[in-house]
Parts: sequence; structure tokens; C-alpha cells
Amino acid sequence: MPISPSSSAQAARDTVARRLRDLRKGAGLTVVQLAAQCGWHHAKTSRIENGRTAPSASDIRRWATACGEADQTADLVAQSLNAETAYQEWRHQVRAGMKQLQDSWVDFFRSTQLFRVYSPTLVPGLLQSEGYAAALLSSIAEFRGLPVNDGPEAGAARVERSQVIREPGRRFVFLIEEAVLGYQLGDSDTMAAQLGYLLTAGALPAVSLGIIPSATCARGMWPQEVFHVYDDNFVSVELLSAQVNITQPSEVELYVRAFEKLRGLAVYGADARALIVKAIDALG
Repeated sequence: MPISPSSSAQAARDTVARRLRDLRKGAGLTVVQLAAQCGWHHAKTSRIENGRTAPSASDIRRWATACGEADQTADLVAQSLNAETAYQEWRHQVRAGMKQLQDSWVDFFRSTQLFRVYSPTLVPGLLQSEGYAAALLSSIAEFRGLPVNDGPEAGAARVERSQVIREPGRRFVFLIEEAVLGYQLGDSDTMAAQLGYLLTAGALPAVSLGIIPSATCARGMWPQEVFHVYDDNFVSVELLSAQVNITQPSEVELYVRAFEKLRGLAVYGADARALIVKAIDALG
């Protein structure tokens, strides 16, 4: 059975929980005794130790002090914060608007040398035309019920952010399923412009665009969720409700291995362009 991509976030929380439990046991305290010293109900101690509740910085400080290990507070707080930011709900990320979310990735993109992106459903953001991006981001804003739908402004910001694919010193490897070419966002003119832009962007020197044909037989790797691998140390996975940020080396390696298997299923160059032209013709 596939492991949920949120496993890194839970694993990180569990690591903090184990460290706190070890502190308590090392101090010779029972769950009830630690709770009494911290000033809360013992059920809270159990929830924290079992990874069901994330401790606050204040909780960690009280816990470590009760165990006579106050000097470990800073390290534990930092580890806990990292665990809780691994799983970032979209509803929190878009509170300031869709445009702000696009802008927040600019510096990170400029610090990355190798981008590997797989998408079974959408044209990757770095390859989106402004009309396509605006249609997509507007629909996301509407679906999430944002008070202000800034989809067009966010689309323009996404395209501006995507200029990184034209800057020297970086490589971009994109993999999409052929079905992506047929999922229409916006009107037919918008989709035609997007497909035309794929032909242009896919030919850039730093860009490799692979398309996995729908007719591929006996696939050795089944379609996955949308994921991005940045260099060799960070993976971002897109779910409907959240973005999962993965830094655990074993899980990063798993996504890199999946990407390479998917890469082997794709067609490139003239064969990829033929699939895009076929999709343009199908728009009528």
C-alpha cells in the first residue's frame, strides 16, 4: 500500500515526541508526575508523546525544565517547528492572496540549480502561459472561497517568477502525462496558447520536456501525485488540501527514484512535439 506523502511530517513530529518521552523517562517521572509539574492534565502528556498533539514552545520549555534538561529546549523547539511546517495547508498559505504565494517562491527558485517536476494533471507552473495560469489560479481561489480572487494578478506573478527558466546556470526536467494536454483550463484560445507555449518553452536549452503517452503499455511506474524535486535535498508534493515538504533523505531518494522510472516512460523531442500538436488540432 502506498505511503501517504504526509508521512515525513508525521515522522518528524514522532521524532520530537520520542525525544520528549525519553527525557521524561530519563528523569524518572511518570506521565502523571510530569503533567503535575508542567501544570496540565496527564492526557495532554500522552497526546504529545504519541504524536497526536504538537507541543508549543512553552510546552517544550516546561517539559524540559521539569526533567532537568532545560538546556535542550532550544534544540527541541527548533525541531518541533520544522516538523509542523512540513505539512502546510493551502488555506493558510493563500490567506494573503494567490499572488503573494507566487512571489514567496522567487528567492528559493533562484537558489536552486536542478528542478525536476512531474505532473499527471496540470501543465507545470514554470511552463504555464499567463492565461492558463490565471484561469487555474482563479479557479483555485474560487474553490477555496478566498475573499478576493486575485487569479489574474497571481497568473502574471507566476509567469514573471517563471523567467528563471531563461536564466543561466540551471537545469529543468519536466515530465507530464499526455492527459495533461487535454485537460482544458480557460477557453479554447487560452488552451491553444498554452499548448503553443509548451512547444516554445520545451525547446529552451536548459529545459527537458518529456511526455508519457497515454498508450504506454505495461507501465513500470503508476501515475503519482504532482511533485517537485529541488536539487537533491527537497521535495514538494501537492495535495488537494496541503503542500507536503519532504527533506528526509530516504523519502527524497524515493521520489528521485520514482522520477527516474517515470522519465524512462516518456517521449521527447519530435515525438513529444507531435503529441502537443495533436492536442492543439483536437481543440478544433
